[in-house]
Amino acid sequence: MTETSISEDQDQFICPICVDLLKDAVATPCGHSFCMVCINGFWDQNDQRRIYSCPQCRETFTPRPVLRRNNMLAEVVEKLKNIELQAASPAHCYTGPGDVECNFCTGRKLKAIKSCLTCLATFCETHLKPHYEVAVLKKHKLVKTSSHLQKKICSQHDKVIEIYCHTDQSFICYLCTMEKHRGHDTVLAATERTQKQSDLKEEQRKFQQRIQENEKKVQELKQAVDTLKRSAQAAVEDIERIFTELIHSIEKKCCEVKELIRDQEKIELSRAEGLLDQLEQEIADFKRRDTEMEQLSHTEDHIHFLQSFQSLCVSSGSEDSPSIPVHQHLSLI
Repeated sequence: MTETSISEDQDQFICPICVDLLKDAVATPCGHSFCMVCINGFWDQNDQRRIYSCPQCRETFTPRPVLRRNNMLAEVVEKLKNIELQAASPAHCYTGPGDVECNFCTGRKLKAIKSCLTCLATFCETHLKPHYEVAVLKKHKLVKTSSHLQKKICSQHDKVIEIYCHTDQSFICYLCTMEKHRGHDTVLAATERTQKQSDLKEEQRKFQQRIQENEKKVQELKQAVDTLKRSAQAAVEDIERIFTELIHSIEKKCCEVKELIRDQEKIELSRAEGLLDQLEQEIADFKRRDTEMEQLSHTEDHIHFLQSFQSLCVSSGSEDSPSIPVHQHLSLI
């Protein structure tokens, strides 16, 4: 197995109890691997019942299995630890925003790469080396760097919190299961995480389904809005066209009516002008005859008076004045 493949498959070398790289790795009869200290501590809780189960798959064993260190797996894990140490170069390990600093550095703090649940402290690459070299420190539980170590420690027993109690819905250590939480429905935090992870995926699936449904509704609503806008625009264009045609038609009719009125005006004016000429001619004739009559009234010749009077009276009385039908108000109604 190459160092690259070891690094890529790191999860298979994690202890399900302490959730850290295996230390003194051992395997249960069912094939799952644990730290020797972790699995023995877990089984110590069941000594009275004489029934021992795998924290991973819940398979039970009677009597208690005898565990032996898996040397080959331990060597692989040791190589993996060395790869992690080599990957962290001191020149690039100064703390930045969001990083956890080493508790033992003085001056400028280096970035912590591991936290110890036994020491309740965090360590940079340099200060972590004793945990890999000193026999007593090798038994300490190292986990991923955390700035909240106290939250992972049982306040009553100063032990690592690694069990979830369904009865009280609280996180406890293995000693709590032997005292206050004896007989309660308990499960390893890693096992509970597996179940909750499945529940979380189901919730994610539901949310993703809701998201897809809402996105579909949003798309349909946008299409409906676009359709409404196009329909409204088409209606506006239609009404503009209709009113434009109506206005043009009215204007055309208006021009036609005006033209009819002007034509009627011309006809009436022509008739009025003809009557005016006729009346003026009659007025001139009447004035001429009136003058002749005035002259005749002063003549002393009786015979001439009688002869002229007869002709003047006959001429003036035989004609009537023409009617004058002039329309002062023109209308088409």
